[in-house]
Amino acid sequence: MKWIYTLFFISGVPALIYQIVWQRALFTIYGVNVESVTIVVSAFMLGLGLGSLCGGAISGNQKLPMLAVFGAFELCIGIFGAASLHIFHWAGAYTAGASLPATAALTFGLVLLPTTLMGATLPILVAHLVRISSNVGSSVGMLYFVNTLGSAMACLAAAAFLMRWLGESGCVACAAGINFTVGSAALLSHLPTRKAARREPRPSSEADPPGRRANGLFPFSMALWLVGLSGFIALSYELLWYRAYSFASGTRASAFALLLGAYLEGVAFGSLYSKALCTRLARPKHRARVLAIVSGLLMVADAIGFLVVPVLAYSLRWAPYMATFFLVALSAGFMGAVFPLLTHISIAPDNRAGARLSRMYLANILGSAMGTFLVGFVLMDHWSMQQISLFLLLLGLTMAAAIQAHIARKRRRIALLGGIAALAVAAILTAPAIFGTIYERMLFKSAYRPGMRFTHLLESGSGVVAVDQQKVVYGGGMYDGRFNTSLVGDANWIVRAYAIGAFHPHPRRVLMIGLSSGSWAQVIANHSQVEHFTIVEINPSYLDLIRQYPEVAGVLKNPKVSIVIDDGRRWLARNPDEKFDLIVQNTTFHWRAHITNLLSVDYLRIIRKHLAPGGVFYYNTTDSSDVLHTGTAVFPYALRVMNFLAVSDSPLVVDQEAWRKDLVSYRIDGKPVLNLELAPDRQRLADVLAMAGGLGQSGSGANAAMEYGDTIRLRTRDKRLFTDDNMGVEWY
Repeated sequence: MKWIYTLFFISGVPALIYQIVWQRALFTIYGVNVESVTIVVSAFMLGLGLGSLCGGAISGNQKLPMLAVFGAFELCIGIFGAASLHIFHWAGAYTAGASLPATAALTFGLVLLPTTLMGATLPILVAHLVRISSNVGSSVGMLYFVNTLGSAMACLAAAAFLMRWLGESGCVACAAGINFTVGSAALLSHLPTRKAARREPRPSSEADPPGRRANGLFPFSMALWLVGLSGFIALSYELLWYRAYSFASGTRASAFALLLGAYLEGVAFGSLYSKALCTRLARPKHRARVLAIVSGLLMVADAIGFLVVPVLAYSLRWAPYMATFFLVALSAGFMGAVFPLLTHISIAPDNRAGARLSRMYLANILGSAMGTFLVGFVLMDHWSMQQISLFLLLLGLTMAAAIQAHIARKRRRIALLGGIAALAVAAILTAPAIFGTIYERMLFKSAYRPGMRFTHLLESGSGVVAVDQQKVVYGGGMYDGRFNTSLVGDANWIVRAYAIGAFHPHPRRVLMIGLSSGSWAQVIANHSQVEHFTIVEINPSYLDLIRQYPEVAGVLKNPKVSIVIDDGRRWLARNPDEKFDLIVQNTTFHWRAHITNLLSVDYLRIIRKHLAPGGVFYYNTTDSSDVLHTGTAVFPYALRVMNFLAVSDSPLVVDQEAWRKDLVSYRIDGKPVLNLELAPDRQRLADVLAMAGGLGQSGSGANAAMEYGDTIRLRTRDKRLFTDDNMGVEWY
């Protein structure tokens, strides 16, 4: 049995490596907007659920050697894993420009195969161990512990070094190698153990009433509901925690892996705790006691889960965000113990144990999927984090109360239900104070002071957008711009947008990836040469925000402007025939999660296909020498304007006189940008034109405001080349 536990522990490692890498690869192909996330996550969940049913059906066959079947499944997973990235890239190219339903169908089909095999392994091994131990809860608890612990270790390794050292292709190769090793070991270990003595499980009694066995087990149908609801609550909390930790970390790639690692570690040790309980409380007479423990676990897990986000927000003044992961592990641990305990009191240790376990596993997965869908893609668009947290707390307390009402004696029942009701009322009354300033505290951290409040805060399924009292915009917990189009009072380096007139004389058709505050969009939309301006923005909340600021609100009514809500890279893939004179991208910081999708060599090659003859791609490098190196490696001609880079297949030449004429005649919503009758405006014009001074001379370089591609290549020749596979510096 120790050998089986070891194999199942190791098999948990590649499963989570695949999940992290495959999600990343699929998001690169299909975008990271709400629809893509829904498709990928749903496909993973559905595959695990179907696999559970298949594994349950297989486990009922007494003639099949379960350990050998497990080994064969691991080998099949490894074969798919080794080829997975090539398959996904083929699928991305094949579905480029296809409709969303067609894309979703193919993605589902690709992900279903390996995840079905993964989902089948737990029921198969449970059936194998029940034949040996005759204890369902103990078998489920121990297998859940070792497999989940292996997955947790994989998450921590991915965040610490795997993704950084190996990239996507190296990680899946490593995972496939582990699958092959585990599968081969399981097949080989079956040979000496197939003759070993086994304790025959108690045969199922056909005379037992449906849903209840003669040994007094808890009704199976009720256990299914409890398992499903506990999965719903657990995954819903995980979504809330991810939003909070992502915001607190500035949307770092490692935040998700670290959070998932803490979550899975909690589930693992919760399962180990339940294994010990199932061994000690093995008799049918212990059913009520086990149910009481389940009720208590639900209450404690729910209460801790409710407090995770506020504790994170308040502690950031003194400690890093990772310091509160112990609360995540605690809540997940108490919730993780529920599943094995419910299997223990509702599934008889007979030859149908694997099949029934598969149904409970499916119920748990369906509940988790419903949590992902309802909270992530419905409630987050309508409720705040405070409201969703309260909803989950009350749902968990209701479950605990229902269990207590079912098992407790009258006096004890009244006292317990009264205590649960008091806890619910206390949470409702204190929630506004606890959650009132969580986003301000998570953003400003040690700089937070009492009284700091955002003037606008928009929460939606697409993310969190906030504006402070200085009109600074924050998206996902990081600086995202400022409401300003003034060239004279240039607090947001808006001069970079006005610099387009220096190197591109006729930007008639323009595409912009990302809207943010709308300041750049307002400047470009009012350029005299622009005839049609397409803007692709992933988060619709920005449109609601822009309407409230007069200096940029005009862009929403400009007849030249067409705004599309979509992932920028996905939009380009779905519109292969669109060509533009200028593509602009005010990209966020180069180290944030998924930003390599908009900076990599692979992405620049996509951009090149959408540039008309003489077209220019103009984007933010956020002062990264690696991004400069990548851009100049793909395109033959380049020009740096402060921390922006213009690249093209045609020569780029700065024309100071044309730029001066452009600036002098520039108008925003009919009002001149510069009034040359005023001394500050004249001085500002001179300062802006001076940015091109010395351009192309030997003295120009990193410290100059503008710089041509030749000197950029020379000074960045030893820097890192960003690719989809190495993911830039996201994991550094």
